[in-house]
Amino acid sequence: MHFPSLLLLFIGGEIVDLVLQTGPVAKTVLLLLIAFSVLSWAVILSKWRLINRARFQSGRFVRAFRKAQRLQDIAPVAEQFRPSPLVGVFEGAVAEFKRQMGTTGGVHNPVAIQRAMQIASSEEITRFERNVPWLAITGAVTPFVGLFGTVWGIIDAFHGLGTAGAATLRAVAPGISEALVTTAAGLAAAIPAVIAYNLIIGSIREMASRNDDFTLEMLNLVERQAPQATEVRR
Repeated sequence: MHFPSLLLLFIGGEIVDLVLQTGPVAKTVLLLLIAFSVLSWAVILSKWRLINRARFQSGRFVRAFRKAQRLQDIAPVAEQFRPSPLVGVFEGAVAEFKRQMGTTGGVHNPVAIQRAMQIASSEEITRFERNVPWLAITGAVTPFVGLFGTVWGIIDAFHGLGTAGAATLRAVAPGISEALVTTAAGLAAAIPAVIAYNLIIGSIREMASRNDDFTLEMLNLVERQAPQATEVRR
């Protein structure tokens, strides 16, 4: 077995031994922190997979949209570009476009189409933001949960010191180890959650900006397609 593998096994074994030697309060704190960490990592992985797919499909959809001359050219194949949020924006515009064309035979209110796209964009961004606040909660709460374990470990260390009646390492070691383990666990749960939260929020804001740009392109296509019936209301 290679040296790095042996080192990892040794470190893992040491950590397991430290956890097993902790008291019930520290074990409860560690279980709570593990639950926070597992849930936050589930959110991180699912959101990154969703965002990466959306970014890739958005690029493909924009290229197909810019090649199309009419809405009818892209509407039948738009569904294959999900989970891009641009598809939802496009479908919102098409629904309002068809409603106006069916009523008056032309586009008489482009502002209504723009509003329909803004509503669809907001719904898409909300879909991407779902469960992301859990990362902020994890980043804010877990350090304090770990700090509670730290304080409890120090209390336990002083209790052992008072019981032993002498300042020996054996008396304070269990409490100090509890304090250090829970502190490290709190930071290990919080740091990835905070980093991922900021990166994911940045990606979602980028998608929102892209939705706004696509809204303008869509309005241009609508006005080119039915200029004779277009009436811009101010």
